[in-house]
Amino acid sequence: MSPAAPAHPPPADLQLSRRQFFGRTSAGIGGAALASLLNPILLRAAPGGTATHFAPRAKRVIYLFMHGGPSQLDLFDHKPDLAARRGEELPDSVRGTQRLTGMTSGQKNFPVTPSIFRFARHGRSGMWVSELLPHTAGIVDELCVIRSLHTEAINHDPAVTMLQTGHQQPGRPSFGAWTSYGLGSVNRDLPSFVVLTSRGSAARPADPLYARLWGSGFLPSNHQGVSFRSGGDPVLYLSNPAGLGAAARRDQLDAVAALNRRAAAREIDPEIETRISQYEMAYRMQTSVPGLLDLSGETAATFDAYGPQARVPGTFAANCLLARRLAERDVRFIQLYHRGWDQHYNLPSDLRLQCADIDQPAAALVRDLRQRGLLDDTLVIWGGEFGRTTYSQGKLEAANYGRDHHGRCFTMWLAGGGVRPGHLHGETDDFCYNITRDPVHVHDLNATLLHLLGVDHTRLTFRFQGRDYRLTDVHGEVVKPILS
Repeated sequence: MSPAAPAHPPPADLQLSRRQFFGRTSAGIGGAALASLLNPILLRAAPGGTATHFAPRAKRVIYLFMHGGPSQLDLFDHKPDLAARRGEELPDSVRGTQRLTGMTSGQKNFPVTPSIFRFARHGRSGMWVSELLPHTAGIVDELCVIRSLHTEAINHDPAVTMLQTGHQQPGRPSFGAWTSYGLGSVNRDLPSFVVLTSRGSAARPADPLYARLWGSGFLPSNHQGVSFRSGGDPVLYLSNPAGLGAAARRDQLDAVAALNRRAAAREIDPEIETRISQYEMAYRMQTSVPGLLDLSGETAATFDAYGPQARVPGTFAANCLLARRLAERDVRFIQLYHRGWDQHYNLPSDLRLQCADIDQPAAALVRDLRQRGLLDDTLVIWGGEFGRTTYSQGKLEAANYGRDHHGRCFTMWLAGGGVRPGHLHGETDDFCYNITRDPVHVHDLNATLLHLLGVDHTRLTFRFQGRDYRLTDVHGEVVKPILS
């Protein structure tokens, strides 16, 4: 791990407890961000409110997370030769000794299951895309499609946790929290990390979505994601209670802040200062959030572009439109979770419904960002925690099948923010079961995403319980062929 430059020295008027705290904090980009937390003047002194190791290609991230694991075989990784093998036993030489989930490990047969959906080439790049994604097919020349992602995790919670935090077990900071910690915030009136969730149209019940997936782990708690709700107060307790006006609220916050500062003078506890900053952020959000959510200035053409659900709060389409508005306001990390992609059975019908939810809005988001001059410095990511198996889970029927979890190869796409447009990276074998060229591990993906943000993933660290932690743990290589 290469050493980082010393953090900015604290101003002389900082209290002793804070000087002691800085002395015990890891140096470098994270230390500078933490200093900015306790003294916002330091953050504002940096150009654009950022602290990077080199020139960034992206200023912000919009992460479209398809929770449940979309089937790469039915969407992006076209395997036409599988049609002739339909119903055949998956060769042992292909499956080898790979782990299976408890849902299929006891099956007597593993029938090869080709996709029932038609594929066609699109754009100048000639990428194969499923008929389920006609709008995505229209933007393929903006996309960098990675077909060779892989992970060791084979169940949802460990796999999602791995992709989002760099470790299968809970407790570590999320990607958005690391980004907030390392780069700080550009907009002082909105959180640096915002989370939006939506429920898919699939009939199968969606897997649970845990708030720790956007948590800050052992980082200061102000770096955790702020989840916006679709009904009532967009953020819990944002509105003043009945009878409490803005002036009284201001007096209340000042009184609480004075008590917290007295405590901070006695104790070496950065969470006290974090608490003060969070109260102040909540106060500023009382005016910034209503303006953010006021869509009256959006044109009918914009709503039409995002699709019929764009006017319905809490839908994926509405959240995509909101993500663009957050990007316009320079929110650093915007995470959308869309649930319902776990198709163990009835895949043809449920996958069709899920794709109808996301296809038009995701494509509209990319186009909208391009039209507004935001795509070049906005990194858009689409994908889930793993892929699906070539073989059918349970009985293979003429027009129906399901697929189990598969971490050995899956597909994600990126757009904007310094990635190669119209580029296809990686290949899988004839059965879409193993990677044959240019594998990309989850750690490699995260290292590359940080690189695009101007951050060396080996230098964005935080010392916790005697160890320097980072998003990529002790792994990860930047995937240079996908960079523009």
